[in-house]
Amino acid sequence: MATPLSMEWILITNGKEQRLNDEDNLFEIVFEGYRIFPLNEKLEIKRTLKSEQLGAGIIEELTFKNHFTYCKYRLVSLHSVN
Repeated sequence: MATPLSMEWILITNGKEQRLNDEDNLFEIVFEGYRIFPLNEKLEIKRTLKSEQLGAGIIEELTFKNHFTYCKYRLVSLHSVN
């Protein structure tokens, strides 16, 4: 049986991200399925696919487990506080 996999270039959070560390702006988000993001590259962060860009982040760690992707990223710029 094939394992579905998608390559992503925009980090879409749908408001499900969790802050791991206040001082370092480190966040984690869990996606259903397996998603690959470029590591150590600045990516757009959006709340939804059609929303404006919230900021930019750098993916620091991806973990695949039981059909979920655990993604840790560092927020490097924020366009708005809302």
